[in-house]
Amino acid sequence: MTGLAARLQAIIDGVQPLDSAAMAAARERHKKLTKPPGSLGRLEDLSVQLAGISGSARPRMERKAVIIAAADHGVAAAGVSAYPQAVTGQMVANFLAGGAAINVLARRAGARVVVVDFGVATPLAPAEGLVSRSLGAGTMNLADGPAMSREEALTAILAGVDVFDAQHAQGLDLVAAGDMGIANTTAASAVVAALTGVPVHEVTGQGTGLDAATWRHKVAVIEQSLERNAPDPADAVDVLAKVGGFEIAGIAGILLAAARARVPFVLDGFIASAGALAAVRLCPAARDYIIPSHRSVERGHRAVFEALAMEPLFDLRMRLGEGTGAAMAMQIIEDAACILDEMATFAEAGVSEATD
Repeated sequence: MTGLAARLQAIIDGVQPLDSAAMAAARERHKKLTKPPGSLGRLEDLSVQLAGISGSARPRMERKAVIIAAADHGVAAAGVSAYPQAVTGQMVANFLAGGAAINVLARRAGARVVVVDFGVATPLAPAEGLVSRSLGAGTMNLADGPAMSREEALTAILAGVDVFDAQHAQGLDLVAAGDMGIANTTAASAVVAALTGVPVHEVTGQGTGLDAATWRHKVAVIEQSLERNAPDPADAVDVLAKVGGFEIAGIAGILLAAARARVPFVLDGFIASAGALAAVRLCPAARDYIIPSHRSVERGHRAVFEALAMEPLFDLRMRLGEGTGAAMAMQIIEDAACILDEMATFAEAGVSEATD
């Protein structure tokens, strides 16, 4: 085992089961709050999960961050996107200037935005809010061969771990990972198809708005990449290396680090979900630290939720990525925690409980 692999295994080994005592205490507190049992539905379920993740019967979700993982993809050269590759760097600049959808929604949620360059092709000048962990000017073209080496995939995962750890050191109760990268839906579809065995055409959507002919070409490119590279579905690192992306691997690392630190990970759209699925295949215990936000219109998102046995909180027909759905969900998640912590009990409020 290489040093990189050994470090990753140590992180995986550090992920513990949810705290059953904290969850039991949260359930008991819900029984005493001034409401009929179960009347707040999934908010109650969420609060119990938060208790199990944090180890506190009355968790608080006040310090929040959206980490946007950005990188380019060599497969963009195969004509699978409606936008030129230069848009990746341009959108990173927009994030840093505070002008993107995620900036608006993160401000609403009270979450800080951190942008990580995992491998953007356009050179990026140092800027406040930008973290450089670049592995190069994008991956190789996965249609022609592996997107990256196994060492690069491990390095990208561990870079995601390091980025999370640095944010956690600043204070962090709730984290989400967003994405930016032209052609990243192609890589994500390839990763999901490889890990789930679902046919490519069932996990490949229109991405940034492809017409029917270009969509068929995109499906063919992904099928070609899977046939040529033969990623091992039992080895998530191999899948990420052969058909993934630097940012997708980085997102996997962010989830693993969040689970190790007992911080809830809010799952965003399809790209982030591909990274999360890879992380869960590496570390099944990490699944319990995920809170799914929304169902994207990207058709592959359904396959991920089926593989993870999860149901998202909402479906607003979104497909932007960036962490937008996760940022919206953060407000719901914080509501769930506040209900558990701040709501009065029957005894405190002087309200009669239900009779048997």
